[in-house]
Amino acid sequence: MSVVSKATISQRVQNMAESATIKMAQLARGLKAEGHDVISLSLGEPDFDTPQHIKDAAKKALDEGFTKYTPVPGLLELRQAIHTKFKRDNGLNYDVSQIVVSNGAKQSIANVCLSILDPGDEVVILAPYWVTYSEIVKLAEGVPVLVKAGIEQDYKVTKEQLQAAITERTKAVLFSSPCNPTGSVYSKEELEDIADVVAAHDDIFIIADEIYEYINFTGKHISIGSFDAVKDRTVTVNGFSKGFSMTGWRLGYIGAPKTIAAACSKIQGQFTSGANAFAQKAAAYALLADMGPSTKMRETFLTRRDLVIDGLSQIPGFKVNRPEGAFYLFPDISSYFGKSDGETTINNANDFCDYILRTVHVAIVTGSAFGADNCFRLSYAASEEQLIEAIARIKSAVSKLS
Repeated sequence: MSVVSKATISQRVQNMAESATIKMAQLARGLKAEGHDVISLSLGEPDFDTPQHIKDAAKKALDEGFTKYTPVPGLLELRQAIHTKFKRDNGLNYDVSQIVVSNGAKQSIANVCLSILDPGDEVVILAPYWVTYSEIVKLAEGVPVLVKAGIEQDYKVTKEQLQAAITERTKAVLFSSPCNPTGSVYSKEELEDIADVVAAHDDIFIIADEIYEYINFTGKHISIGSFDAVKDRTVTVNGFSKGFSMTGWRLGYIGAPKTIAAACSKIQGQFTSGANAFAQKAAAYALLADMGPSTKMRETFLTRRDLVIDGLSQIPGFKVNRPEGAFYLFPDISSYFGKSDGETTINNANDFCDYILRTVHVAIVTGSAFGADNCFRLSYAASEEQLIEAIARIKSAVSKLS
């Protein structure tokens, strides 16, 4: 006679949303396994290989025996390289004691939230936002406060909106620039506005996700931590996955006030300890070596951006802006809500993305996952041939909606 277990999964996990980008990628892989010709534009992953000189550095490290545990906050060699990079590229002067290397920028953000949030603390998240931000905040028992900007604002929140969202419970402001999912880049003046609002509250931190720094079409990346008014309260998050096409290497890092860096190291010591040894050696080399491959990737992404903007802009009802970074477009497709092909009615962005995947086998991600119910995210980290074909398929699918 079997005994029915009364053990349950925690409310923490039950209340956590599944990653929409990962879910869509899984659905696309399932259709592909069934034999369908699927074009997946759902994951935020460069389609380039890691540059050869970085792979060679990892191989060299392996041959030299760098296969053991590493210090929890990262190899000193890598933290020194990050220190140099921060000063060189960002005008940031983080001491090595203020730098913590983690298993991806996602863990970096989780470490920070777990370090600074008590139950009920609020984190103002500038939306549209990366899908994981709100779930990490909730996991840390904080409260995400979403401040939304639409396409008419180039998806960028104003200082007035930010100020209105701050309460006595606000502990941090969290955002990315260049932004995932929109590709929008906050200008120096716009970042100064954010800094001025936060500077007026001496108990609020800024968490600035700059993972797309090297995929920036404006000519110069600006770090909000470089402004004197907030430099001592800014946590700068970065990593190697996007600009160096090192997604599978799982390396992210922060520069932070010493108290936060120490807290993140303490937390990480109980969760994962230090990141991969030989990957860290290669990453240290990457930061100080030839940046040519990263520059070429950025140039390729810019060409693709213009191609996709041109294609999507020709689809009736699509509202498309011109993002200045990352490798995403975030069209507003609300004009299709309420329309039908006779079988399926499009009530929201979820329906739209499901319809596109099911009918023409193009995987895109609903904007509702990013705090923007009228939009979808398309990654142009794919070949020009795939992008042209994907746009043609989407155009064909929506032409059947009336």
